[in-house]
Amino acid sequence: MEAFNHIDENNFEQEVQNSPQPVVLEFGAVWCQPCKQLEPVLLKLGEEWAGKVRMAKVDVDENVNLTMKFQVMGVPTVILFVNGQPAARFSGFLPRDKILKKLASHLS
Repeated sequence: MEAFNHIDENNFEQEVQNSPQPVVLEFGAVWCQPCKQLEPVLLKLGEEWAGKVRMAKVDVDENVNLTMKFQVMGVPTVILFVNGQPAARFSGFLPRDKILKKLASHLS
């Protein structure tokens, strides 16, 4: 089983907005090198937060409406959704400790 739930315009409401758990949603693309660097870091955090957070990703090339809705200007962009609403976000590759600083306060 892949650790990221694949989100698209059809399942976004159910999988992200109506999720009982916070969702870390990565907006990326198959051609994006920084995305490929970031994803293993996110997967490791997903393992550490197992049962508390859901990890998901959106392909920006296949989901233009979601990409525009959340004003994603570059990839990777990560948005943490809590209670269906964006609570934190960052763009580009960040090391684990900086990701924790951005997201952990919203996950207590």
